[in-house]
Amino acid sequence: MFNWAKQTLANVVGTEEPIYGPSAIRSIAEDAKTTPYTEINRNDLKWEAMDSTCVETQVFYFMAESGHVAFVQVIYSNVAGIRTTCQFNSKTFYPDPSKPHLWSSTPLSHIEFSEDKNSFYATDCAVELSEDGTSYTIKSMNDPQAIVNLKVTKTAPGFVAGKDGKTLVGTDLSNPWGSMRHAFWPRCTAEGSIMTKDGPIDFKGKSMFVHALQGMKPHHLAARWNFANFQGPTYSATLMEFTTPPSYGTTVVDVGSIVKEGEIITAGCTCSAKHLKTKQDTENEWPEPTDIRYDWSGTTKDGKTVEAVIETPLEDKIDRIDVMAEVPGFVKKIVAGAAGTKPYIYQFYPRNIPVELKLKIGDQEITEKGQLFCEATFISATE
Repeated sequence: MFNWAKQTLANVVGTEEPIYGPSAIRSIAEDAKTTPYTEINRNDLKWEAMDSTCVETQVFYFMAESGHVAFVQVIYSNVAGIRTTCQFNSKTFYPDPSKPHLWSSTPLSHIEFSEDKNSFYATDCAVELSEDGTSYTIKSMNDPQAIVNLKVTKTAPGFVAGKDGKTLVGTDLSNPWGSMRHAFWPRCTAEGSIMTKDGPIDFKGKSMFVHALQGMKPHHLAARWNFANFQGPTYSATLMEFTTPPSYGTTVVDVGSIVKEGEIITAGCTCSAKHLKTKQDTENEWPEPTDIRYDWSGTTKDGKTVEAVIETPLEDKIDRIDVMAEVPGFVKKIVAGAAGTKPYIYQFYPRNIPVELKLKIGDQEITEKGQLFCEATFISATE
């Protein structure tokens, strides 16, 4: 009875959940043991737009030939079926690290989806998937400081881990109360621009795309995140990792891929992120990573073993995002006290040290230099 009351309160106000343990989560890694990954098509990229508590996002990451780095994002969030909000975010980092990044976040109004749920529309905003399912156009005029007009075209197949990409949570997994799903286009080309007050920034270059759905309160599903997006001349390596709070057994779920033009070399859940060295953030006590290692393993379609690693110092972070900075101080204290959450995202893009992907496919050993954009997110304690 107490667990039920605690859960009901958690659903409405976001307080800490009871301890259900690892039996209340079925990681997509279980499914991936027999089906490591599934290539996706247009039908797998529909917006769910759930009418219960959820956060659904489409995020496009850009590495321009000009040296600019950016991401643009649509966020659809629903709180307990009572209120739905949508936001369009864009962030641009300049080649000169001393120049402040350009951050834009605007609420969207008059939300609509195409009949097939593949495209998103709002006033002065459109994110459209092409008829052939190979490209997205992203347009937003909501912020005159950052007018977005971009196109992303996939050059390697998209995928989900396992058969459908879903990690399920709940005490009855045949009728789960929450889920987490990520779908990826790990290697894409980009064209178009973001118009700023200083003129247009050309984003011709490389890109990757992820469609994520967290089908419950996000801080209940994940206490920690790691994300890596490596783009080289020939190969791309991606990794998305989350660690659940103790309520679901501090379970670690990884999804990653190694791809090249036109081909997934390997993908699935046998990958990992490790913070090799950290330093204490004096403002929030989180252990900010300074050196990191990502590992991938798997097999190719013709059965060759694949192993890959990126190990690198991260240099100075390019940003630290206090996720609750928009919330008034007294509210922040209540939420932090009730839910144990103090979410911060650390973003990195090492520029001075060449980042290397070391890849072994069967007997073939390859080392490729490329660009790495990565994030480490801390939300709540894992102990």
